[in-house]
Amino acid sequence: MTAVILKSRSPASVAPKASLVESAYVALKTAILSNTFPPGYQAAENDVASQLGMSRTPVHEAAIRLQAEGLVEVQPRKGILVCAISARDIREIYELTMALEGMAAEVLALQPGSAAKDQVLNQLETETLSMEVAIREDDLDRWAAADDHFHRLLTGECGNSRLARMAGTIRDQTHRTRLLTLRLRPKPLNSAIEHRAIIEAIRTGDARAAADSAARHRRRASQIMIPLLEKLNSFGPLAANRNLQESQG
Repeated sequence: MTAVILKSRSPASVAPKASLVESAYVALKTAILSNTFPPGYQAAENDVASQLGMSRTPVHEAAIRLQAEGLVEVQPRKGILVCAISARDIREIYELTMALEGMAAEVLALQPGSAAKDQVLNQLETETLSMEVAIREDDLDRWAAADDHFHRLLTGECGNSRLARMAGTIRDQTHRTRLLTLRLRPKPLNSAIEHRAIIEAIRTGDARAAADSAARHRRRASQIMIPLLEKLNSFGPLAANRNLQESQG
């Protein structure tokens, strides 16, 4: 039995099949990324379909998509199992993130000055400022949202659409880890400083410094997150979920 009431964007009575699959996909993915469906959580496809007001078929197809993204495992006669996040998974994901974000920063730095580039830099500055304000006000949720926006901008607006798609796919896993460890990690006092180093290197056109700063920033984050995840996983997924609920309470 699913733990929350999921909502579909389109009523099953009017939506075509493709729209129903997309609605189920969005609802399930949102529940997983928010840890409403935490690692280790299991839901029967029929229960999910009932909550979304549709048949099991679009739910199953949505689950297959999520399985391809590494978020769930579709188990015959058992339903959908939300995949645990292993330290090995996150280590590999951070290695990819370092490479992709380093390249994104380099690509941006190499671009000639333009109004579009200035707009991206201003947006990166805005998110970094929001992080600084959030830390001063001890608002970790606001800090995490601004930090996430910064990294989405860095890869999403670098001008390489393939890089942006790859970064978006692996970002889902780091997002889940962030929620699990947000209140367990040391207060992120240096993140905004490191962001400003990335911004300055892009602004001055120093491609090597931009790439190195972006990769170094993610490497430092991995050195914090991976040990925390190993500790959480040593207690099992249910204990990790309790820890998440207690930190949010």
